[in-house]
Amino acid sequence: SREVSAIFRKFSLGVVTARDEWVYAFDPTHLEKKVHFLIDEYNSERLRLTGKLRTRAGLEDRIDYRIKWSRAVKNDLSKSVEYRYDSKRISSSLYRPFVKQSLYFSKKLNEMTYQLDALYPDKVSPNQYISIVAGSRLEFAALAGDAIPNYAIYSLDPAQCLPLYRYEHGQRVDNITDWALKQFATHYAAETSKSKPKRKITKEAIFHYCYAVLHDPVYREKYAQNLKREFPRIPFYADFWQWAAWGEALMALHIGYESVKPFDLSRTDEPDAKVRAVGLNPKVILRSDMKAGTVVLDSETTLRGIPAQAWHYKLGNRCAIDWVLDQYKEKKPKDPTIREKFNTYRFADYKEKVIDLLMRVTTVSVETCKVVEAMKASKR
Repeated sequence: SREVSAIFRKFSLGVVTARDEWVYAFDPTHLEKKVHFLIDEYNSERLRLTGKLRTRAGLEDRIDYRIKWSRAVKNDLSKSVEYRYDSKRISSSLYRPFVKQSLYFSKKLNEMTYQLDALYPDKVSPNQYISIVAGSRLEFAALAGDAIPNYAIYSLDPAQCLPLYRYEHGQRVDNITDWALKQFATHYAAETSKSKPKRKITKEAIFHYCYAVLHDPVYREKYAQNLKREFPRIPFYADFWQWAAWGEALMALHIGYESVKPFDLSRTDEPDAKVRAVGLNPKVILRSDMKAGTVVLDSETTLRGIPAQAWHYKLGNRCAIDWVLDQYKEKKPKDPTIREKFNTYRFADYKEKVIDLLMRVTTVSVETCKVVEAMKASKR
């Protein structure tokens, strides 16, 4: 195929479902129930309207709005396309920074999947990507992932994802171009080192190098306006392998955030006698206090000892810790059917998981800031 003069051959926005409340859930079993209901209702409407509709005209006035319709699903209904549930379509998705949910990943029930089928053709084909803020409302951010990315990882601006691999005809293919490998190899060919033997630059090393450069505070400041308007351009820095090592370290932290060592925070639990007396769970608070270095989870439990540095690791308009707190709040579903039939989320069921996650994300935040500080002082 034709070579391109770019580092990454293919890239993709994250998935737009147009019905997040229906096709996302923390609990895959709960997700399965919602999707079964959604598909059953759709098929019921399809059978009810068979023969009555020949085009999309008049469809809006005839359908039952108990489920979330969208343009593509209405088009399928007008053509009497049958939907079938497929358990293989439940996948892990990076919904927001350091928060994964189960997703029913389907071209029929996700409004826009862009190029994601080439990144994640099935559940057993692994991949990694660098997601970047692709818009002008937020400060530039980059976050590596290995689960299907959501379009709104950063909430206000979309997430554009640059994968390490792509899949074509069932085969895994490098997504870093031969052109890029040649550019890097040629540029650094002149580098000599008495202390180290010459190392051969690889596509994976280029992937790590790019991730490091995108975290470089000097780079972000220098090109702040460009990063709001166009795809990042990657400069050649003096020590390729140092930057590649930093990128690899950051990627290990950010992709492996669920298994890094938990930060040693202190936890205090003081029983809330009033709510316990009437058989209720503690009142959910999920509030952080940067000055005090605390997170109040609910009316019983507080985490203390979060170092000042941890709050400085920001992605978009929030620090990593606050992204976790925001996503685990109890929120009233917007969809009336979800609100009536499937509003089962309770923070109390996830409290211990969230405490563990916050301790690990604190480690990730502190270690990320250490790497970024080292970058500041380095030669370019």
